[in-house]
Amino acid sequence: MDRIPVAPLKSSSFSAATSREEKLARNLSLGPIKLNEHIKEAQKEKAAAVDNTGEAGADAVPEEAAEPDLAALSAEIDAFLAAPRDGDAPLAVSEVTLDRFASAVEQEIAQSEGTDNKWAPNEAGDAPPHLAAIKRLAALASALTADNTAPCGATTYTIGVHRVTGVLHRAMTFVEDEFHGMLEDPRVAKMAPQAADTGSATGRSMKRPPSFGHGAELDRCVVPTSFGDASPPFPPETVGRLRAMAEAMFAAGCETECTQVFLVARRNALDASLQSLGYEKASIDDVVKMPWEALESEIATWIKAFRHTVEVDLPGERDLCARVFAAGGQQRCLERDIFADLAHCAMLRLLNFTEAVVLTKRAAEKLFKVLDMYEAVRDAVPLVDAFLFPPAADDGEGEGAGARGPGATADEDGGGSGSASTALVDLNHELASVRTRLGESAAAIFCDLESSIRADAGKQPMPGGAVHPLTRYLMNYLEYACEYKKTLEQVFQEYRRPDDDDDAEHGGGGGGDPFAAQLMEVMELLHGNLEAKSRLYKDPSLSSIFLMNNGRYMLQKIRGSPEINAVVGEAWSRKRSTDLRQYHKNYQRETWSRVLNLLRDDGVITVKGHVQKQVLKDRFKQFNAAMDEIQRTQGSWVVSDEQLQSELRVSIAAVIVPAYRSFLGRFLQHFTAGRQTEKYVKLSGEDLEAIIEELFDGNAVSMPRRRT
Repeated sequence: MDRIPVAPLKSSSFSAATSREEKLARNLSLGPIKLNEHIKEAQKEKAAAVDNTGEAGADAVPEEAAEPDLAALSAEIDAFLAAPRDGDAPLAVSEVTLDRFASAVEQEIAQSEGTDNKWAPNEAGDAPPHLAAIKRLAALASALTADNTAPCGATTYTIGVHRVTGVLHRAMTFVEDEFHGMLEDPRVAKMAPQAADTGSATGRSMKRPPSFGHGAELDRCVVPTSFGDASPPFPPETVGRLRAMAEAMFAAGCETECTQVFLVARRNALDASLQSLGYEKASIDDVVKMPWEALESEIATWIKAFRHTVEVDLPGERDLCARVFAAGGQQRCLERDIFADLAHCAMLRLLNFTEAVVLTKRAAEKLFKVLDMYEAVRDAVPLVDAFLFPPAADDGEGEGAGARGPGATADEDGGGSGSASTALVDLNHELASVRTRLGESAAAIFCDLESSIRADAGKQPMPGGAVHPLTRYLMNYLEYACEYKKTLEQVFQEYRRPDDDDDAEHGGGGGGDPFAAQLMEVMELLHGNLEAKSRLYKDPSLSSIFLMNNGRYMLQKIRGSPEINAVVGEAWSRKRSTDLRQYHKNYQRETWSRVLNLLRDDGVITVKGHVQKQVLKDRFKQFNAAMDEIQRTQGSWVVSDEQLQSELRVSIAAVIVPAYRSFLGRFLQHFTAGRQTEKYVKLSGEDLEAIIEELFDGNAVSMPRRRT
């Protein structure tokens, strides 16, 4: 079972507090050592050292009698370290001195354990006292170990090695705890209770490896921060302390432990950043089974988290790595390796989500979210390239942020940059692969519109000749798609189907732009589909109204969107405008030409200067019946575009009303005033105008009996 990570406990290996002695039990390579056991063991070692050297009477000083002088002991140790090791009589150092020096280092660290500036450089800018002491202790441990493995005759320091290496080990535990605590994001501690409640893999922060030891209690103050806030940048003084700790661990030969602690702390910080943005890792099966509404929300969260990681988190981590591991040499190589590992892990976790999205069933409504993901990945490529090929000089601190161009060789970098470059190159390739798959998915979804149009072959005409739902859906869809015009052009350039080249060779639409050609194909298919649907109407006039409604809607959408208008082109719009005028003419011919013929004196009403009253009566009867039929049927027809509705009414009135007024003025006098007039002349010119004004409202109303 995973242990819930907690803020590390400051080492008490150098503290004399009795209450903490009983709680401390570190998992050291030498086994669990409690503080009181360590003190007893150290006292036994001192007594044994005095007996072995035979200097108990002269050199032994009671432990409580005098404090070890770190400065004087350091000078003696420096002389021992500086002396040649291969002479006839190499300089030796007594076991008592080794013990006193180790005790002095223990005491120095214990005294400053509770202070905040123990890793800060002194006023002269020199290394912190702890760093110098630990480096000297590490060098001493190395020298003593080498002497113990030297040929016979060389001085050996069995007890001294045990004492010095033990103190060094505990010092490294202390440094590691401080290093981890300072690197840890405060949000990681906030997420630990959630991980315990949910048990999810995404809710758990990564366990810190027990390289030296780890605290079991939470005694570090966590600064409160908003859960949604970005991780605060490390101030220069904190970075300086982190760098000092890293140098101390490197000097002690603990490079692996140092880098592992750094990696774990910063991976947890990156995970905390993602979780603070609302992103939770989901399996491919979970994503594939998600309903679209939930997946749409997840994609929006993913895009926000992905952009934040690439634009904010990773540059911050790169800067932190460069400044913490700024000592050059091996640290420089490790800095690149560490950042490459962090970037690779963080990005792969996010990119796995895109793989799952691509595997979901294609649907038209998914296009725009897929394009959003494509744009996010596309925009990330230059930033990852900047990580892979950084500028010749950074503005970081020290040599760690110095020149690091793409031409740096393994020899210059100590071989570490090879694995870092490989990880980042792999990441770049993965980004390119994900971008390709997202582009292919987007192009395939858009091309599926053709199948959707062909599949919409309903046998029932649209009531009233109104705009068909397919027209509304597709035109709004294409209008929105053209807001992604540049991205879709890029996608279709990268994802060219074999028949695209054939279309270009034969002069296909789109002028060589595969996206424009595909959009024009969709438009032509829609136009053909509407013409087929218009033939479902038995009334040719209503068929013309249907085509006018849908054609006008398409044209208005095209002219109202600069993006889609630029793709379609003015020539296509002019052709559709010509079609609309033709539909208008067809409607007027089918509906009103017959009415106009009733208002003409074609030699039947007037014969040799005499009006044939019966023929005149029949004409008025036919006109009244025709207008009643038109009002009853066409009043229920729908023209939703107000401008088109007005144009139709005006054009009808401009033809019919003057002709009727003229006919009425010419022949009304031939009817006897009274009942005869009321029987045959039911409409005045104003009545006719009112009827025309009520057409295309979607209301079926019969013509009332009106008086002249």
